[in-house]
Amino acid sequence: MGVGAVLEPLTVIVLLFGGTWINRRKENSYHSSRSASQYRLSSGSSSDSDVDEETGLQSTTDKDAYAESRPLSPSLLHHEAKWRTRTIALGPYKFKAHSPNTAIFRNRTLSRLLCRLPFLVECWYWALVYWTYQLGRAFTAMTLKDDTVDIARTHALQLVQIEKALGIFVETDIQKFFLARPMLMNVTNWVYSFIHIPGTIAFLVWLYYYTTTRNSLDDPRYSPLDHRINGSPGGPPLYAARRRTLAVCNLAAFVVFTLWPCMPPRLLSDEHVAGSVGDLARSYGFVDTVHGEKGAGSVWTENRFCNQYAAMPSLHFGYSLMIGLSIMTIPLSPQHRQSTSIRLPLVSNRINLRFGLPSWRRALCVALGVAYPLTILAAIIATANHFILDAVAGTLVCFFGWWANSILLNLLPLEDYFLWALRMHKPERQVMDVYEDTDEQDEPKVLAHASLLS
Repeated sequence: MGVGAVLEPLTVIVLLFGGTWINRRKENSYHSSRSASQYRLSSGSSSDSDVDEETGLQSTTDKDAYAESRPLSPSLLHHEAKWRTRTIALGPYKFKAHSPNTAIFRNRTLSRLLCRLPFLVECWYWALVYWTYQLGRAFTAMTLKDDTVDIARTHALQLVQIEKALGIFVETDIQKFFLARPMLMNVTNWVYSFIHIPGTIAFLVWLYYYTTTRNSLDDPRYSPLDHRINGSPGGPPLYAARRRTLAVCNLAAFVVFTLWPCMPPRLLSDEHVAGSVGDLARSYGFVDTVHGEKGAGSVWTENRFCNQYAAMPSLHFGYSLMIGLSIMTIPLSPQHRQSTSIRLPLVSNRINLRFGLPSWRRALCVALGVAYPLTILAAIIATANHFILDAVAGTLVCFFGWWANSILLNLLPLEDYFLWALRMHKPERQVMDVYEDTDEQDEPKVLAHASLLS
């Protein structure tokens, strides 16, 4: 592993601490939130009070009255209730649950630290999800039996036969293409080993900054005008949904590779496997380009606690697809998504065809959103770490996590009890996150409400 053994953990630490610093607060939340509530926000229309089904955000008939009359956060209450009400949803059934209100601990040292550095909460979430997943993999790795390895090899050979039947068994051709270009192969090895985790963390840091920090009314670094120009209409609910999506992806992947272990293509070339099965597996000619002296092995994959038979599904691709889709569909503020049009005159200028072109920011988002998962897909195939069907399974896991991430909201009462035991209060932010387009001559109007980051 060499330099990577130090470089990889150092990169992760720098990203987490950098994200914490970038998303820091500079003033006490009470005063900044109070000043935010004094800023009156205009709205051009009124409607009945309702709740948006996708984001869970509430709108009211009088946005000004709502922003000024509702408390922005439990930390602003003078006499906090002992219990708070949470909603537990199981399919169409919903019921209320009561959990401790940790706002009474808002002035304690740890609570004040989290209030000043709210991204520390996200570091905790990421560490909890990641290490729970890794401990699960470590448990399966330490409890592997000899027949499990044989079963994983059998499953891999079955995938080869399925791909041949579907006409998509092109892994060996793709790897030969990269092997014929040593420089490209070397870069691809590094992409596979070092981009997965640091790239995911960097994405979370950016998404939190764009949807939450830049959108927060209680951060004195940004004026109300900054929010109207640069804030994201998605707001904190968008970030929280993507974070939960990653957690559900990990959970689903753990279930799949525990019940259906699958050997990566690179291990099919094991010379120590005797018999016709070994001969068949070696006949495909897969080469392990990542591990070894001339490879770019990762500290995350080269240790005795790593389950080598968890190729199905590919979280490398599942994560990258989730990141790519998030970037492609990220809500832009109105002035950043304004498109330009091209007019093509026809029939002696009597008939005109008008084509709308996306803004350069939207075009950049689409380009990055497509390029990232395709790059990871090429890397996992060229390095013989995954089959194409592993990537397909990663896609299904991604969409399942995207669809089912709200299930994790049912764990909020447990989090309340956990924070109560630690005598700690998690910070909550007042944000401006719903936009309404007006005429082209007017500035976009902002509809405000109190949205708490959960």
